[in-house]
Amino acid sequence: MSGSPLASRRLLMLGPDSGWHAEQLRDAACRQGHRLDIAPWETIAARVGEGQTPVSLQSDRRQLSDYDAILTRTMPAGSMEQITFRLAALHAIADQLTPHPTAIVNPPRGLEWSIDKFASLARLASAGLPTPSTRVVQSRGEAMQAFDELGGDCVVKPIFGGEGRGVMRISDAQLAWTSFSTLEQLKAVLQIQSFVPPGGRDTRWLVVGEQVFGVRRHNHHCFRSNVSAGATCQRIELDACVKATAKRITELFGLVFASVDLIDNDQGPPLFLEVNAIPGWKGAQSVIDESIAEHVISTLVAETERVTT
Repeated sequence: MSGSPLASRRLLMLGPDSGWHAEQLRDAACRQGHRLDIAPWETIAARVGEGQTPVSLQSDRRQLSDYDAILTRTMPAGSMEQITFRLAALHAIADQLTPHPTAIVNPPRGLEWSIDKFASLARLASAGLPTPSTRVVQSRGEAMQAFDELGGDCVVKPIFGGEGRGVMRISDAQLAWTSFSTLEQLKAVLQIQSFVPPGGRDTRWLVVGEQVFGVRRHNHHCFRSNVSAGATCQRIELDACVKATAKRITELFGLVFASVDLIDNDQGPPLFLEVNAIPGWKGAQSVIDESIAEHVISTLVAETERVTT
């Protein structure tokens, strides 16, 4: 699987095989002369201790070791065992337990740090970056105490989730009690964050390999600034210092394709909210002339060179 940088590469995307992002990536790979296959996460399977290959991994009946690079996209919900196995399969590739080196964008450790909103926020805060005041608890009683101590106007969000799903702003104590009771019954971990006005406005730094793009998002109707929640986008130019900060943060997470989100803060500088290892870019693409999918494919190819040299 070695060769010149211009050689055609076999690329695999783990995730949904339909939708806007999949089509963008397929077209970009084709334009660059590469083959991109797509397989669902649910089809990952392993064979151990058979024949001359100690560990063999497949997805949708394809040998994962036959690919030069794997792009990880949205992982569907599953049981604890299913999620653990899928990540363990990626770890086996990253640790080179499989026959041939295969690049992974993004690596499993980076996925684990960023998919978990507590782990992501804790890593940002430990790096000295300003974040919203946050409590993470497992019971209704502790959640109500956090609600009161954070001022009675809070954003409650699931540890796992994306695109604003499951995120609530609660400023009524009775509603808080009811919501926390339901979440406790569901065995949920409660992440409770002080609401930071004005809400509905943030900045996204989108890092794709060596490229860094800046996008402002504004939602006039909701505190959530996700495009899926109705936010609009505007491209902004980033100076060299900001780009270097964005790169430093993604490198801290071990990511090469990611977004860093900062929310506006009426009382001071913007606050770092999360690092997303599986970012969507449909909204960003609407205000950026360059093809982001082209940069994603180029980054995949560059990673194949890194792991084989």
